[in-house]
Amino acid sequence: MNKNLKKNLQYLLWICVSIALLYFSFRGVNWQDFGTALKSCRWEYILLSMAAAVLVLYVRGLRWRMQLLPIDPSISSLTCWNAYNICMIVNLVLPRVGEVARCGVVRKNSARDAGGQPRITLDKALGTVVMDRIWDGVSLAVVLVLMLLVMWDRFGSFFTDTLFPGVRGKAHLWWIVGVAVLVIVGFVWLCWRLRDRGRFWSGAWNIVKGVRDGLVTCLHMRNGWLFIVYTAIIWFLYWVMCYTVVLSLQGIDTSVLSPELAGALARVDTLGPADALFLMFAGSLSSLIPVPGGFGAFHSVVAGALSSLYGIPFNVGLIFATLSHESQVIVDAVCGAVSYVYETFLKRSK
Repeated sequence: MNKNLKKNLQYLLWICVSIALLYFSFRGVNWQDFGTALKSCRWEYILLSMAAAVLVLYVRGLRWRMQLLPIDPSISSLTCWNAYNICMIVNLVLPRVGEVARCGVVRKNSARDAGGQPRITLDKALGTVVMDRIWDGVSLAVVLVLMLLVMWDRFGSFFTDTLFPGVRGKAHLWWIVGVAVLVIVGFVWLCWRLRDRGRFWSGAWNIVKGVRDGLVTCLHMRNGWLFIVYTAIIWFLYWVMCYTVVLSLQGIDTSVLSPELAGALARVDTLGPADALFLMFAGSLSSLIPVPGGFGAFHSVVAGALSSLYGIPFNVGLIFATLSHESQVIVDAVCGAVSYVYETFLKRSK
């Protein structure tokens, strides 16, 4: 099958998945109540969430620049920020393609070597993107471990009843985690031992080395501690984005809502900062489904998590998910459009 045709069919498939998820998530919604609840929320907190989303894009640009500086010391923070913004707006339409787009932006703005070639080539930029994603995965794993260690009593039922239905309690889950770690370590050892025995093992070993280098290189870079600080700030801001949306629904004027929805929204008042951490984790899980812009996947996962763990009706969870997701989509779209105009037209005219 033609490679481009295969990609187009895969993209079409994920669009269909997104539409199906949106349909099944919203099919039972009372749209009058839904619209009234959105209008009645405390929008000052939504604006604060959107401000945090802008800061996330900026700090991500700063963190990515640290990886690019050894390749091209002249690359600017503004270029990296614009590149990341353009990446996000492209990803709203074409999942994963935005990563290539941001690499193209920094390549275009990179200083030239003696031969007139950009110092930041596409393959080098893509290597830093892989490192970026590796650290995102590590950060999410840290959040997961924190929740399992410190907040099991509050969130344990989500893991045992929803994510891993066959697990019987905390001890059983840790046994499974331990076995999984041993399996991974054993596989890595096999990849190393058999790295010269066939294409499969050599390819697997290259992937293992890529992950290892992605973790180690960031720690060995100049001011590597700052990379860790940026990472912590990014995930703190993600938490702020979730918690401010929770606050936007607390204390809402329920007199304009139906008694059923007003009673359901009252359960949101019990959510606190720790619950925002859980919702941040649940929202991050939705990114594993590569639908355009996370539409449908984010809504169904987050609303389902609120329903399974807190007993908050799915339609109320959708209000939270819609406020959280669409406010971030607006930020990504606006920042991406501004950065695209700057890089394509304004910068060229200077």
